Amino acid sequence: MTGRYVDERDRYRHLAEQGQKPQTMVVACCDSRAAPETIFDCGPGELFVLRNVANMVPPYEPDGQYHSTSAALEFAVQSLKVEDIIIMGHGRCGGIRAALDPNAEPLAPGDFIGKWMNLVRPAAEQIQNASVLTDTERQTAMERISIRNSIENLRTFPYVRALEEEGKLKIHGAWFDISNGELWIMDPESLDFRRLDP
Repeated sequence: MTGRYVDERDRYRHLAEQGQKPQTMVVACCDSRAAPETIFDCGPGELFVLRNVANMVPPYEPDGQYHSTSAALEFAVQSLKVEDIIIMGHGRCGGIRAALDPNAEPLAPGDFIGKWMNLVRPAAEQIQNASVLTDTERQTAMERISIRNSIENLRTFPYVRALEEEGKLKIHGAWFDISNGELWIMDPESLDFRRLDP
């Protein structure tokens, strides 16, 4: 065996024996170019990572259906007792680009992605009508608006809202520019994104 596992063998053994106890959960896109462990330079066991198309959190819906994102959130907050949740979007997101395209065709009869991207469709329609924006500006704006939208949805989960109000859980927004490796952090007051200095 070679590679990272060999370098981290002792850490993996410790994690196998003691279990995981990450303090931070990251909700990130499943895009292969935006791996949170790489972006944040973290080793095994340091982050609890949930990845889905366009790093989105749906609203709280205890309707008896299958909800993988909600299940992962529930596990991270209720069982692992994470102290921070980061919603991290990224530049050139294919899911966001599809949400901005009013003529996008379903990829398959079930159109799972289309239904999923309906979570941001109202905001996408507003941005589509902003004629003063270029396509690139429109895409970046939508990627960041989607992060704020997911944070709002995250706060519809009663246990998340309660823990945040008690000061036991912090929620953060971040956006990663894959073209130049810059990480932008959302200001919790102004909601503006500011580049994190290296």
